[in-house]
Amino acid sequence: MLLLTTGLEDYMLPCLWKQTFKVDCMGCGTQRALNLLLEGDFVGAFYMYPAIYTLIIMFAYLVLHLKFQYANGHRIILGLFLLNISIIVTSFIIKTFLIN
Repeated sequence: MLLLTTGLEDYMLPCLWKQTFKVDCMGCGTQRALNLLLEGDFVGAFYMYPAIYTLIIMFAYLVLHLKFQYANGHRIILGLFLLNISIIVTSFIIKTFLIN
């Protein structure tokens, strides 16, 4: 697995929001968190971007729902979406206003 992540940092996209306004956006840290997950640093990935695990769960469930058409799948996806939005906004507020 280390071979996959060795040069991954060289191909990460820069955050145009951060370059323009000198402030992190709500998605800053996602690529680094995915990279940390691939390296096996699960705690570090959470600290880098707290919504990383719920986003993975939401996208995995979305793929399964598209394939199997669960009866109330749309409600579950909506709930996961709202959960992710609340985690992302909360962590952004904490990172922007309370830590800095």
